[in-house]
Amino acid sequence: MIPKVIFRYSWIYDQLRREEFEKKSKNYPSPKETLNYIKKADKIWKKYENKILKEISRITELEWEEKEIQCYVVGGGMNFSDPLTISPKKELSYFIDVLTHELIHRIFAPKKNYQKSEKAWIYINKKYKKETWNTRVHIVIHAIHKYIFLKFFGEKRLEREIKIMNKFPEYKRAWEIIQKEGYQNIIKEFKEKIK
Repeated sequence: MIPKVIFRYSWIYDQLRREEFEKKSKNYPSPKETLNYIKKADKIWKKYENKILKEISRITELEWEEKEIQCYVVGGGMNFSDPLTISPKKELSYFIDVLTHELIHRIFAPKKNYQKSEKAWIYINKKYKKETWNTRVHIVIHAIHKYIFLKFFGEKRLEREIKIMNKFPEYKRAWEIIQKEGYQNIIKEFKEKIK
């Protein structure tokens, strides 16, 4: 089963983010601006949704357990996979990239998928035990994401992602390991450990 991503706006959730965000910056979008952004993002996402979600499932050898995945779009702040929350990006293509990243995380979350992939994660944690937990997780996530980038979007978009991630030391380190060991090798080793 391939799920559908349903973009949602929650005024309460957005208001909490607004209060947090406005302590640092005054450039928080209005609810109307966020709702308009959701319409644009949804239109672009629908072009890729089925292909990306199928490929994430195929490459991980895990099945999606949800028929629908609610994605909250709020004006600012951190992006994360559960509850799936994304903030608007200047370029809609980058919004799609961030959403894809969080969906890769999300496929590992359901109990059945976690149990199925647990040995693979234990292997990754042992192999890269000198790295931080966040780096270890993102070695796998970024390797899968690199595969998705190259299959659907190309080298230039991948390069943009790596450049953005270089601002975050743990993500940067994960990309360095991927460049050194090869994303195909990391994915292969990981999949060999999945039950």
